[in-house]
Amino acid sequence: MATLAPPALLAISHGTSSPSGAAAVSALVDAVTDASPGVAVAGGFVDVQQPDVPTVLGGLPAGAQAVVVPLLLSAGYHVHVDLAQDAAAFDGVTVAGALGPDDRLVTLLGRRLAESGLRPDDAVVLAAAGSSDARAVADCAETALRLGDLLRRHVTVGYISAASPRLADAVAATRAAHPYCRVVVASYLLAPGYFADLAVAAGGDVTSAPLLASGARVPTELVDIVLDRYADAAATRASA
Repeated sequence: MATLAPPALLAISHGTSSPSGAAAVSALVDAVTDASPGVAVAGGFVDVQQPDVPTVLGGLPAGAQAVVVPLLLSAGYHVHVDLAQDAAAFDGVTVAGALGPDDRLVTLLGRRLAESGLRPDDAVVLAAAGSSDARAVADCAETALRLGDLLRRHVTVGYISAASPRLADAVAATRAAHPYCRVVVASYLLAPGYFADLAVAAGGDVTSAPLLASGARVPTELVDIVLDRYADAAATRASA
């Protein structure tokens, strides 16, 4: 009896107009492909870039199953609405959970902060993209709590768009509360691009690199999380 092929893994990111950001995300998809022999892996985008999700899904072989893995750090509108609607239009397609919250992301954030020269007396603000979806905001707040546990200090979260407090306001409030400390912005963003540039411009003394840093090796943590989200979603579908 023929063995059924495993579901395809569709790694879907937000999309960006930044060449360095696009290259960083492409490198992540390539690393996931290398780490998952026997699984068909393809990339796609929610916005800005092509191919979009319906195009990627429409290119699957007839009868093929797929797991959409959002390359998004929190589960907001794109996960719960956009990707859910796209998947519902095709048979055999499951949407996995977002990448975060996850302790491995916190470990990676800590490493990026260490690379930026974090000092024991620095005050830290977590820079998140922001969302109008309260679930995504809660995900980011949870990540800030976990990062605070790792660093053994309070970590404030600030949002670049859609949610409050805005990052610049969070940085200013942190500076007012800790006038003799540096304020370090922890970039909780997947890749270089427009939002990463806004994080740098938010008024911190130091800003760490995004999780996918330009020219750096793709972190093992990110590859492992993508594969875990894929495996969990595939197993849930198989048991349904």
